[in-house]
Formats: sequence, structure tokens, C-alpha cells
Amino acid sequence: MDKFTALEPTRLYSSSSSASTTNKRGSRTQPISRWIGKLPADIHLLILNHLPIPDIPAYARASRATAGLSRDEKVWERRWNDLAITRHALDDTLDDIESKQKPKASTYSPPTIPVDDDFGDFTSAPRTPSVPSLSAAFTSFAFTDASPGKQTFRTRYTRAHSILNKCLAPLQQPPHAVLSALTPLIGTSLLPQARSLRLLSFFLSPRVQPVRNWDIILAALKAAIDRFDVSLLTAFDTADSRGDEVMMRQAAHASWEVWPGFGDWEMGKVWAEKREILYEQGRWNPLANFTEENTLDFTPMDEFMASVIGALEEHGKRAVFVFPPAAGVLIGFAERVANEVVGEYIAPLLTRAREISNALYLTAVAASFRESWRIVDVLTTLSSNFSDKGKDKAEDVVFMMFEPNMDEYLDEEIESLKQAFEVICKEWARSTLALASHGSPTQAQQTRFLTAQNPALMKRTVLASFTDVLLLPVTIVPRTVGAGVVAVGGAVGGAVGAVGTGMVQGIAMLNPQRWVGGTGSVNNAKEYTSFGLGNAEGEAAIFEIGADEEGGDDGVDESSMAPYTASIASTNTAAISFTPSTSSTSQTNGASSASAIKSTLAPTGNLDLLLSLDVALQLIHADRDALKRLETFASYPGHYGIRVRETIEEAFCEMLGVLCNRHLEKGFGIATERMNSYKPSEHEETASVAPLLQFFELVHIGDTIQSMVQVFFDKELAPYIDKTDFLNVVVREKKRFENTLDDCVAAGLNAGTQVLMNQVEHVILTLTKPREYYPPEDAPLELGPTRGCTEAIRCLDMHCKLLKGSTSKEVLEVFYQEVGIRLLGILQKHIKRQIISLNGGFQVIADLNAYYSFIASLKVPNITADFSHLKMLGHVFVVEDAKDLAQIVRDVTRYGGAYRPEDIYEFIQRRADWKKIEKTVDKTMYSLSFKEDCIVC
Repeated sequence: MDKFTALEPTRLYSSSSSASTTNKRGSRTQPISRWIGKLPADIHLLILNHLPIPDIPAYARASRATAGLSRDEKVWERRWNDLAITRHALDDTLDDIESKQKPKASTYSPPTIPVDDDFGDFTSAPRTPSVPSLSAAFTSFAFTDASPGKQTFRTRYTRAHSILNKCLAPLQQPPHAVLSALTPLIGTSLLPQARSLRLLSFFLSPRVQPVRNWDIILAALKAAIDRFDVSLLTAFDTADSRGDEVMMRQAAHASWEVWPGFGDWEMGKVWAEKREILYEQGRWNPLANFTEENTLDFTPMDEFMASVIGALEEHGKRAVFVFPPAAGVLIGFAERVANEVVGEYIAPLLTRAREISNALYLTAVAASFRESWRIVDVLTTLSSNFSDKGKDKAEDVVFMMFEPNMDEYLDEEIESLKQAFEVICKEWARSTLALASHGSPTQAQQTRFLTAQNPALMKRTVLASFTDVLLLPVTIVPRTVGAGVVAVGGAVGGAVGAVGTGMVQGIAMLNPQRWVGGTGSVNNAKEYTSFGLGNAEGEAAIFEIGADEEGGDDGVDESSMAPYTASIASTNTAAISFTPSTSSTSQTNGASSASAIKSTLAPTGNLDLLLSLDVALQLIHADRDALKRLETFASYPGHYGIRVRETIEEAFCEMLGVLCNRHLEKGFGIATERMNSYKPSEHEETASVAPLLQFFELVHIGDTIQSMVQVFFDKELAPYIDKTDFLNVVVREKKRFENTLDDCVAAGLNAGTQVLMNQVEHVILTLTKPREYYPPEDAPLELGPTRGCTEAIRCLDMHCKLLKGSTSKEVLEVFYQEVGIRLLGILQKHIKRQIISLNGGFQVIADLNAYYSFIASLKVPNITADFSHLKMLGHVFVVEDAKDLAQIVRDVTRYGGAYRPEDIYEFIQRRADWKKIEKTVDKTMYSLSFKEDCIVC
């Protein structure tokens, strides 16, 4: 233990040098330890953020570390932000208060106490038993590290605290004398007074707590502010009665400054309640918008909205000038006008429209919303706050007002559209049944696309006209009697009445006489008459397309829309045609119905009644007019905006479903069944197959309908959906529609191909003479195709050409390939039925060359190669030497492997001299003779 010497305590710092060094750097910020006592520094900062101002100096004296924390800028930044001077631009107000205090300001500066860095060395600081306020604390305690030229958050707050603390003494006066006592400090003008009171309210807030009795002083300040606000309201009413907008503006802005920010602002509310427009509902009669015929005429509503808009403009201009923009007085006034005036006007109007008919109700809803939207236009012109992004607030005024009507309207829109589609389909079915029983003769049933010189050009013309129809304006707000609802035939009635006037013009623009123009044949340019069930007796009424539709402007003549009538038409596509009827025409409907054609159609003559461009057009226009009404609400936000878009999608999907299931699929199905039941032997015509020709016409019509749907989708639906979203219900339904149409065409083409080839086989059998290929020896040799061959090729060529332009290239290639394969089988079977001489062999070669030329024109390589081999097969009938013939039969490479020697052997058996050459051929081919080499035991 002697080796260890006890350590002597050493003084780290000398007492003299330590004290002087500490005093010199007392103003420097010392690094703060992560822990102060048993608590982290962050907890101490959190405590400091919530301490009242008078307690901060006492907290700073606890230790050197807490003194350092009390100088942290984060603490004073929060205190400065709690005063809200920068946020509410009250710096000028603070400067004004300071300027009014300067004459009374004392030159005495409070003593400062340096904070010792050593713990416990506070003997040089006088002890202060209690600090009643921050000013007293600053009198006895101040931080010496704040340089006069440095604007820190602590110096800013210290200055504001010193200035505003001097304004607290008048607040301890009696309530009625507070404002008078504050006047020397805050001025006499209304707006400076209001801003000063507002600054004091921030100063005395619970977040700051500048003095011990801040809550008592704050209560006194609130009472003074209430008295001040009452005086402002009185001055505002007086100025309003005099029309002194300048004084109103001063009082309004002052009142807005002292408003606490919660509840209703009394001044704006009182001003709005005194406007006379809110109490003039009795001046207007909503039911005046209905005529004696129970149609809509929105002229009275125009006058009503003009009065409302005038009042909004008059009072809105004053509100914009008088009230602060942040107060929202204009938007609040507009909401009251919309709900209490416009909304109360619209409610009985829609109720009455619903009682009359659903079509009238739908028109009234869209028209009322469009009229109400004029409020938004006025608000955007009155104030720049409602332009660009702020326009949503103006739009919400009308949206909120109209929301109670949206659920019923959206449900009714779809239900009415379904009823309209149902009526259109039933009327079409009833008309086709009537035409099938006593329609026009088959000679009048001329196809249009097939007889046109250029079906593709004709189809483009139809689509161009259809596009023009889509660009026609739809009347949303009816201005004249009867313009809102169109009576579409007696049966269609109100269900299709909501379709509007666009469909009437649109179908007139798609007049088939205009489609063909110079491209159609003479027969195709005959009168386009419209047959329908127009009277009670069930006789068909005939209406002609008006010649005035050929020219003229695209505008809608509203005065002539009421007498429009509709009839289901059928000549070529049995179109539903809307025609304008004059008063004289309506009086002679009975006489016209007597001229209905009563001849009976053949079963296949009605195939062109199965599809109709005008039925498709009518369905599309019914959906389009519903869509145009729904577009009025397309900008709706939130829940109803989603519902509007879903309703738009549902309407389009419903139209596609009806068009696909009730029209296209049904029509193609009946056409396919009738083609399957067609028997060529029962008809004398050989050049054409009537059901197949009409099916090709259906294919052209179906393709045109699909193109119309595509145009309608691109023009009207594309803005509301994402076309690349394959999961979207509209995209899926449209794809299903296209696939169904393709399947129907494919099934029909399969049946049509069978019918066509049956016809070709029938032509070949009936027109080929018994000795066509075995002419007499002395008969002259004519190297040309036979009549049966010529007629068969003419039939095939005509039908193949008719399909061009109506289907895709892939479908055409499949059809041509199927025709070639079946024709090859028919010809092989036909050759095996004949007896062919050497001279007849040349006739066979001529026929096979003709068939090959036709197949080559189809440009299908596989089938062309097969017919090339068949053409080479014809040479076996013109070879005289039996041994050479046997060599040809044995040469399997001659026909590209298409025919085996056994197959060719079957063909040469049809030679007229077969019995003579059979032994030689067999011996040469098989090197044996059955009679010589075979021994029967």
C-alpha cells in the first residue's frame, strides 16, 4: 500500500480568471446538452413553448442550461407567430401604436444582468420574489446577447410586447369607458381602430398569455369589441339607407377585422336579409311555363331569370365594392337567391312536368338547370375571385341548389330511355309484320348498297351525313310552344318524345335518295316511300320525303317542329323515317292510307326488312338526346358527378344492348335460317341467289351501323371515358357488340356459302348438256367454256364482288378460300359424272381454264395452286396413246402431290374410250394384265 499515493484535488479553473472569462463570454450561446437534469432538452423546449410569458424569466434563472434554452429562437419564433402580426399584415398597426406612444415614452433603460455560466453563482443578481409581467421581468432580467441591430424573433417579440403592454391599462377601465380610454392609443379612424383591437386580441390570446391576469383583460377587450361592432353595424345601416357606399365599405372592413372568425358575420348576414329579391316569390308563376296543350314554353322563366340576374348584378356589384373578398358575402347572397328564389321557383315547375309526362319532366329538368346556370355566369363577371380556380365556388351555388332533383332525374332518364328503345323495337317489329303480310312487290325490293357502283363511297357519304347529324344542336331550353317535346308517331308518343328535334332532322338528312346520288342504278333511284300503321283502321299511310331537306341551313326551324310525324318505313332497309307533314297532309291521311300496296311478298323478299339503318339511327339519336341532357350535368362534382358519368355509360350500353340483341342479332339470325332453307331447284334464276344477295345487303347495313356506332362513340362518348381502359364497362360492351356482329356475319357467311355453292352446283347440273363433253365426231370444235361453266362463274363472281367493302380483308379471304374449296369438290364430282371424249376433253380443259382464271382473280394463293393442278388434270382427257396416258397417271410430281395415281385413275375412267385402253393402261401402270397374268386355281 506504500507504493500508492493519494491524488490531490486540483482546481480546473482559477477563481479570478474563471469569473472574468465567464463574464466576457456570457452573451455567447453555449452548446445545450441533450439532457438537462433528468429530462431531455426537447421536453424542456416543449415546456417553454407552453409557459406563460411572465414565467419564462424565472425558468431561465434555474440554471445555465435553462438560460440557454430560453434564448432558443424556436421558442421565440413560436411566440412571434402566435401574435399573428406577419400573417395578418399588422406591422403597420404596431408601428402606428408605437408612434402614438413615443411622446410619452421614457428614456430610462432597464438594467441588464449577465447570466453566469457557472451553476450556482447567482450572488450578483438581485433576487426577485415574483414577476407580475414580462415588462417587470425585463426590468429586472434581460438577456445581454441581443445586439441592437439584429432582428431576431426574440427582439421582435420583445418590442411588440413592450408596445402592446402599455395598451392594457385602459382595458381595466369600466366597460363603457374602455373605447374612450383606448382612443388616444389606437386612433380615431374605423379601420385603424379595428386593426388595433384585433392585434390586442391576438396579444391577449391563450397561446401568448402576456400577463398574469390576461383572461380578465381579454374579457374586457371582447366586451369593448362587441360595443365597437354594434356601433359599426349602426353606422353601416345608416350609410346603406343613404346609399353611401364609401362609408359602408369602411364600416364593413372594420367589422370584418374585429370578427373573431367563427359563427356568422352579422353585418354581411343583415345586409343580405334586407334585399327585396328574397321576398318577391309571389311575383312569378312557375306554371306559366306550360301552355294550354301541356307543352313547355320557357319564356316566363326567361323573364324570371332576367329579373334574378338583374338583382344579382345590382346587389353583387355593391357587395364586391363594400365587403372584403374574404368575407364571401357575394357567394352567400347568391346561395340564398339560388335556394330561396330560384329553387322555390323550379320545384313546382318540375312537379307539374312530372304529372304531365316523363318526357316533359326530363326536358324541364335539363332546361331548368341550364337556366339556373346563368347565375354562375353572372358571378364570374362580377368578381375576379370566381375566375379560374375560384369558379368552383360559383358553380357550387347552382350544384347545391339542384342536388335534391338529381336522384330522381338520373333514375328517370334511364327508365325513359329504356321505354323509348322498347317502343322503337316494338313498332319496328309490328311494321315488318304488316309489310310481310301486305307490303310492296318483290320487284320494288331493290337493294341500295349492292346496286351502287361504289358501295364504299356510298358508305362514306352515309357516315358523313351521320356525322353532320351528330353536329346538329340539341334544343335543351324550349323557347316556343311544342319545341321541347316531339310527338314521334302515335305509338311512340311520349316515350320517344324526349328524343327532341335533332332526330327529325337527322333522319331526313339520311334520305337514301341522297345517299346514292349518281352512284345508284335507275331502279335504285325510285321513290323512297314510307309505310306505317298510321290510322286506327290499321291501313298504311304513305309519306314522301320532303324536297326541302336537300338544301337549306342546318339550323332547326322551331316553328315547324310540332307537326312532325313518324312512321316505320321499309322499301330497301325498311327505314323508320321522320317526315314533316303540313296541315293539308295531316288532313288527308285517310285518303293516303287507301293507296297502300296490298301485294304479298315472297318469303325471301322480306330479308331486307330484317335490318334498318334508320332504326339504328333512331336508337342512336334517342341515346344522343339523353346524352345531351346528361352533358348539362357533366361538370357536377362529388357523388352526383360520378352518378352522371355512370348514367352516361349506362345509357350508351343500353343502346348497344338493344341494337345488338333486339335488332342486329335477331335480323341476322332470321336471315341465316332463311338461307339454310333456300332450295335452288325451286327458283328459275341462275345468276344470283336471292337470300344471299339480301344477306350481303344486310352485311353492308350491319357494317354501316357499326361505323355509325363508332362515329357516335368517338364524337360523343370519348370525352367521358378512357378508351384505352379495357375494363371500362362501355369499352367492354362496345367490344361485345362488335364481336356479336362479327359472329352473326360469320354464321351468315357460312350458311350463305353453302347456299351459293348449292346454287353453283345446281347451275352446273342443269345447264350442262348431256353430251357437252361427248360431242358428235362431225360437230365443229368450239374452244370456249360451256354455258354451265359461264353461268356458274358469273354467279360466283357477282356474289364475291358484292361482299367487298362490307367486311374485313381477313373475312373476305376466308370466304374466298371456302368458296374455292367447295367449288373444287363440286367440279371433281361433276367431272366424274361425265363421259368425256377426246374432243370433249378440250372442252373440259376450256372449262377448267375458265374456273382457274376466276379463282386466280380472287388472289388466294392456296386455292389458286389447287385449281392449277386441276387444270393440269384436264390433259388426261386429250392424250390418245394409252401408254403415254399411263405414264402421266404414274407421274405423281406432275400435280404437285395434290392427286395420287389412284385419284387420277378414277378420272381417266370417265374417258369414252376407256374400255379400249383399259388393258394397256393397267399393264403399263402395274406391269400386269389381269387376264394374262392371273391364274384362277
